[in-house]
Amino acid sequence: MPFCWNVSLLPQVPLIISDIKIRRLKLIEEIGELVPAWPGNNMTFRRGGGSFVEITTDEDHVGIGPGADPSLLEPAKAQLLGKNPFDIQRHAERLGHYIRGRGYGGVAGFDIALWDVIGKVTGQPLVSVFGGGDESVIPYASMIRLSEPRERAEMASRLKSEGWRAIKLRIHHDTITEDIETVQRVRESVGADVTITVDANQAQSATDWQPGIRWDYQRALQTARELEALGVAWLEEPLPRYAFDDIARLNDAVSIPIAGGENNPGLHEFTRMVRENVYDVLQPESMVIGGITATRKVGALAEAFHKKCVPHHGGGDIGVIAHLHLVASWPHAPFMELLHDPPIGDYRHKFSIFKNPPEVTNGTMSVPRGPGLGVEIDPDLVENE
Repeated sequence: MPFCWNVSLLPQVPLIISDIKIRRLKLIEEIGELVPAWPGNNMTFRRGGGSFVEITTDEDHVGIGPGADPSLLEPAKAQLLGKNPFDIQRHAERLGHYIRGRGYGGVAGFDIALWDVIGKVTGQPLVSVFGGGDESVIPYASMIRLSEPRERAEMASRLKSEGWRAIKLRIHHDTITEDIETVQRVRESVGADVTITVDANQAQSATDWQPGIRWDYQRALQTARELEALGVAWLEEPLPRYAFDDIARLNDAVSIPIAGGENNPGLHEFTRMVRENVYDVLQPESMVIGGITATRKVGALAEAFHKKCVPHHGGGDIGVIAHLHLVASWPHAPFMELLHDPPIGDYRHKFSIFKNPPEVTNGTMSVPRGPGLGVEIDPDLVENE
């Protein structure tokens, strides 16, 4: 997708990328661990810690992005040093080809940092660079655990009392009865005022096998029909990642919107999704697909085919802020995913690296208005080199 810059905002002499670093952050506090609903290791939550990408220009503009694997630093330098940061499409192509670092800790950190540089050079928040949009978005509290029905209902009630307007539940218990009971209890606890979405987490593996309960088509169909009656906004990842034919068949058979795409790394995969009506809600993950440059293409594709686009969570810190700007710029993005399963999985733990973190207030999150991403890393947390 071509980009058209406002010439009056561009520097008269092309900028040059002069340095790239991966900066470490001091650990403030260990919070604890949660067992996630999806296959994998326990999730550890901390305040502080981790790393971030830092890209500097010859005129001392500094952009930040999510942390990247240290092994990617020298290859990234080979592709970016001495280049104009505004050549964002070409950079994304070369990073994707020569580095191939995908997933969390991959090339997305460099791509997002470049966008932050562009916003700072032009003096505009990224939502404006992307064409303008809303001043705030509605985040949904994306639950992490596959918990029992009573506890999820109590959690949902607390979130409603705090002003949250939307939540996402994880369901794939041993039986459909347990799954539906979870949603029923949550619906009873929050009423019609809170949007409920449901994630079956069936697309985590690229193969036909993964740990835990695996749904077949009949279970997905029966569950979807039960959820329709409960007013669920969408059913996410009801079948394996590449079971496109069966997912499209399911989508044709039910009225509840079907969502997915967070683990799909290629634009060609999303092209097939929209052509074959696989999903109603596309959920690209910028950390998986290689950054904001590619995620914007999925957003444009979704809009062209009259689909919703709600990106996957973005890693919890800088990636979430990038998604915040994206969602605000898209008229077809009704929500933003925000991992939030308090107290251990509270979204504010990952936001603790920021000097000026945005917060959920009355069920919305304001888009930072500073240039670029509009957030700053707390300088007291940056480790000395």
